[in-house]
Amino acid sequence: MDILLWVIIGILFGIVVLQRIKIYLLQKGAKEIAEAFADRVTADTNTLIDISTHDSYMRSLASAINEQLRELRKQRHRYLNGDRELKAAVTNISHDLRTPLTAICGYMDLLEQEEKSESVARYLSLIANRTEALKQLTEELFRYSVILSTKEEMEPEAVSLNGVLEESIAGLYGALVGRGITPVISMPEKKIERKLNKAALSRVFNNILSNALKYSDGDLEITLQEDGGIIFANTASGLNEVQVGKLFDRFFTVEAARNSSGLGLSIAKTLVEHMGGSITARLEEQKLKIVINFK
Repeated sequence: MDILLWVIIGILFGIVVLQRIKIYLLQKGAKEIAEAFADRVTADTNTLIDISTHDSYMRSLASAINEQLRELRKQRHRYLNGDRELKAAVTNISHDLRTPLTAICGYMDLLEQEEKSESVARYLSLIANRTEALKQLTEELFRYSVILSTKEEMEPEAVSLNGVLEESIAGLYGALVGRGITPVISMPEKKIERKLNKAALSRVFNNILSNALKYSDGDLEITLQEDGGIIFANTASGLNEVQVGKLFDRFFTVEAARNSSGLGLSIAKTLVEHMGGSITARLEEQKLKIVINFK
């Protein structure tokens, strides 16, 4: 009787050990699948998930996930190819539009020199105004498509945030004063340097200052902090929280800026993110604050 009891105990112990081994292999297989899946989703690779365990259920699960990865890879390539084709088409179209627009502007200049009635002069003024708006939109569209397609070419260099910011403010100072805006500027005396593309950084600052020209109620505060944070703040009573949340969207404009292309801040956001920084906008007591931070 004692021998039979020990045999039963031995069998039960063996079953427990086998089950523990089975659970360990399942856990190992699940961990391998999870790690491999996380890697395959983020990486552009043809390598599929392979696991060390021979458990039929785990291998079946890995096979099913591999099928979905193949489909995901097809969709990703289709998207990337379509995205490249769209960028190329936008670049080509915007480039092709520049030539006839330039010719139209030239003919408008010639018409301005001719004798004309008051009504004809008024119509020509309206046409010239809309042509200039279309020309501006085309230029911004062209620049935006070029920026998206050549982001890898933005070589970083050591630049002074102070210097580039001062140059941008000086370049638009006349336009700001003409709108009754006298910037209040606060910068540290020491140079704040970052590894960035100078031309791209200048474009970012210019676009944000141009945005202040459209939306400011007559004030502008520019602050460069010692940690490299840059804050542009101006009163913007014509904006609300919803509009501020869309300021970086492509082609978004508000009624107060009908001549805007809606690409300036979108270009700024794209450039800042390509350089490894962040840009946000918020509304605090009717004051619009655009904040830029570079690592």
